[in-house]
Amino acid sequence: MATINLFAVGFVQAGAVEIGPVGTFYSYNPVERSRVKFAIRTTDTFSTRYYLETYGAYGTGDKQFKYLLSAAYSLNNKSIYKFPNDYIKISTQRDIKIPGEELAFEQSDQVYTSFTRGVNNKFLYNNYYKFDYVNEFENHFSYSFEFKNWKQTPAGSLSFTDQLNGVPNTVPDITTSEFSIGLRYAPNEQIVQGKLYRIIIPGKYPVLTFNYQQDVKGLFGGQYSYQNAYLRFDKRFYLSQIGYADVTVEGSYLFGQVPFPLLDIHNANQTLAFDLNSYNLMNFLEFVSDHYADVKVDYNLNGFLFNKIPLIKKLKWREIISFKVLYGGLRDENNPALNPQLLQFPLDQNGKPETFTLTKQPYLEGGIGIGNIFKIFRIDFVERFNYLNNPNVSRYGIRGSAWFDF
Repeated sequence: MATINLFAVGFVQAGAVEIGPVGTFYSYNPVERSRVKFAIRTTDTFSTRYYLETYGAYGTGDKQFKYLLSAAYSLNNKSIYKFPNDYIKISTQRDIKIPGEELAFEQSDQVYTSFTRGVNNKFLYNNYYKFDYVNEFENHFSYSFEFKNWKQTPAGSLSFTDQLNGVPNTVPDITTSEFSIGLRYAPNEQIVQGKLYRIIIPGKYPVLTFNYQQDVKGLFGGQYSYQNAYLRFDKRFYLSQIGYADVTVEGSYLFGQVPFPLLDIHNANQTLAFDLNSYNLMNFLEFVSDHYADVKVDYNLNGFLFNKIPLIKKLKWREIISFKVLYGGLRDENNPALNPQLLQFPLDQNGKPETFTLTKQPYLEGGIGIGNIFKIFRIDFVERFNYLNNPNVSRYGIRGSAWFDF
């Protein structure tokens, strides 16, 4: 059982604690180069009220130490890793991440993320102190409160530069102090609870998510005052004999003037894995907006075509069509080309822009795939339809993933 647990969820049980996930113990990126990490957290055996978590990591390239220290108190005397949650948590973390990489911050160093396409050398060191309160109800309504004091420092080829009296000026870091509230309602939701993630089993009922963020200038060194509102809608549409479609619609609007690291950096993916929630042929930090709306559709024909082919029918493969469209924009007040006092968009080694705003034309991406391969695997052929003149762009790609179909 210990061996199965290790390979299935990546944790090694050691009495009242567990060590892992082992998939993060070694990884590679252009800034840290070889990264080694050791992580440990307590379990219910230690306490059903108090939960502690920590890790330490070191990069041989940047020669810097990273860490996480976290302590949580369960108000309902249940594990904070199981539904329903009701806990308070304080944490401090210093680590490195890619701007616009939509992976859980603590788990963005999985070994598979070492393999990426294209140029990937712009990173951020993130230092934060955070307080969280999460409360979930049996009817799958939940709310959360968070305060985070966050300092971002550029790393790799990324730099923070503005104009001071017409002369380029290097900014060492930026700091924000932000309060946020999150609301989520998922009626009749079913979940599979894992050690690291929850797998949501899509149903016929919609899932609504709302987040509001308020940043306070002057509080604990916060340099900016702005607000951000985010709304998301998820639903599975059943289409009788021709399968089902999972649809996500989301949008955000940022109020106020901020530098580009605080804009919405659209979820890009330069790994070789297929990600439903990211744009798989968009480069990291390629597009930023202060307001946007997007639609993602993942249509599974559920064997409608393959079941009519004798040999393929026995394999029980499933044909899949995906499509993603992103509308966005940047108001003049947040455009560094019109406001030299703002941090300028990143440039490549030849001085050419690498970060852009969306025009009246939306970003479009789609693909066709085969799912349920050996009950787990999925292979997608994806295509990017526009903005092909941006640097280091890949128009086509083949991506893989491993997931159970529900």
